[in-house]
Amino acid sequence: MTTAAATVPGVNLPALRSHNAALVLDLLRTAGAEGISRLELAERTGLTPQAVSKITARLRNEGLAAQAGHRASTGGKPRTVLRLVPEAGHAVGVHLDRDEVRVVLVDLMGTVVGERRAPLDLGAGADAVIEGVAGEVEALLGWGQGRGGALLGGGPRKAEAPLGGGPGVSEVSRGQAEVVLGGRPGKCEVLLGDGAGASGVSREQAGVVPGGRSGRSEVLLGEGAGVSEVSDGQAGVVPGGRSGRSEVPLGDGAGASEVSRGQAEVLPAGWPGGSGALLRGGPGAVGESGGASGPGARGRALLGVGVALPGPLDHAQGVLHRVTGFPEWDGFPLRDALARRLGVPVAVDKDTNAAALGLAVGGEGGSFAYLHLGTGLGAGLVIGGVLHRGTRTGAGEFGHQVIQLDGPPCGCGDRGCIEALCLGAVARGDLDEAARVLGAGAANLVGLLDIDRVLLGGRTVAAEPERFVRGVATVLTGRARREGAERAVPVRVAPGGARGVAEGAAQLLLAPLFGRPE
Repeated sequence: MTTAAATVPGVNLPALRSHNAALVLDLLRTAGAEGISRLELAERTGLTPQAVSKITARLRNEGLAAQAGHRASTGGKPRTVLRLVPEAGHAVGVHLDRDEVRVVLVDLMGTVVGERRAPLDLGAGADAVIEGVAGEVEALLGWGQGRGGALLGGGPRKAEAPLGGGPGVSEVSRGQAEVVLGGRPGKCEVLLGDGAGASGVSREQAGVVPGGRSGRSEVLLGEGAGVSEVSDGQAGVVPGGRSGRSEVPLGDGAGASEVSRGQAEVLPAGWPGGSGALLRGGPGAVGESGGASGPGARGRALLGVGVALPGPLDHAQGVLHRVTGFPEWDGFPLRDALARRLGVPVAVDKDTNAAALGLAVGGEGGSFAYLHLGTGLGAGLVIGGVLHRGTRTGAGEFGHQVIQLDGPPCGCGDRGCIEALCLGAVARGDLDEAARVLGAGAANLVGLLDIDRVLLGGRTVAAEPERFVRGVATVLTGRARREGAERAVPVRVAPGGARGVAEGAAQLLLAPLFGRPE
């Protein structure tokens, strides 16, 4: 039985339809594979059953939700159970560290379906870093001639889509087939050919049978009434048969391109997160070269790219400040520069904030501090289940607390910072001292914020997790005894391992879809 305390408030106003849809989507996500009934959704959101029925019908039409079976009812017919469709959308998460970049592709459930990692010097200059990050993202997604990736967005690349990538599949170059995402809501135009509105793509060029209407070969994919209103005679495209989707097998006869429904799909433009062109090229479409791992994304709509890196920075504007050790980045508009390069939405945040957001979305409730010790030291703070960035994204600059006046110099320009002391101990091989210093900083946070627990992460912690947990816990236990507390705040290693920051960076794009931007 659902209590009032567990209710997520919803509203029955048309203007807030997207807000209500986000509430429903989040409940579908948390329900997992078992799913949740419409009645339960109404109880949990406070929405009327009629409003829930409309929202879930729309989500099913858009491919975001699907039936997951039936549940026995106490009276009347069994309840239909719905679930989220994880593969309906994807996001890229980038962890840009001082000496390397890690890129992951995750589905709507946050499951990693592809990963790459490469060395990258943050001090190599803006052009080199932007190109390095973009190159890893493109390689992960399989964006390139003859592969099955789709370039989404309105940048210089627009939405050119190389089709193909598998045995027997016609490899269509950028010059031969373009997918242009239309600007009108609910509209997606597919232009087959080399020029605006042209339909001059022969079987020899692309294996696509052009439409019968002179001078055009457009596929207009809308929402609701009017979906798939393109007949064979108009564009030579056979619309898909599944509800709410517009699967497009390109070509359908001897000598035509053998792209089946399982290999090429185009989804309508109106689902949350924007328009998406989904192109399938089989497992090789994602994560197949250059150190990539994991299966390909089977039909993906890309919400965008989240980038997490050392601070300080301005999350709202996507502008870097004087990154510790790399002051030359001060004032650089990383978000806009990378968005122009990739042609997709980009979000930027501190590495510790991204990791903390990922932990909160993943189920870490209450108030906690995520302490990240790698090439630097910082904290991500979640207070009452909400990520605390501060007005200027300045919260969590944990490593630059001065705890030793006139101590060793720090990269920030001060002396005696926790980061300088901790990294100095690590460099000497004295991990016990490093853990003790980290514990002193953690004890300060506990005293200031009265948090529930401390989570540790970062590559240095990952190398000796038990030693760091033990060392930090010893300091916190001693403080608790001195204060007469019943028990010390617990300490443990954060889940997610080495890719926790990158996964959290992907949540910068995913979390807002579920109404959880913070």
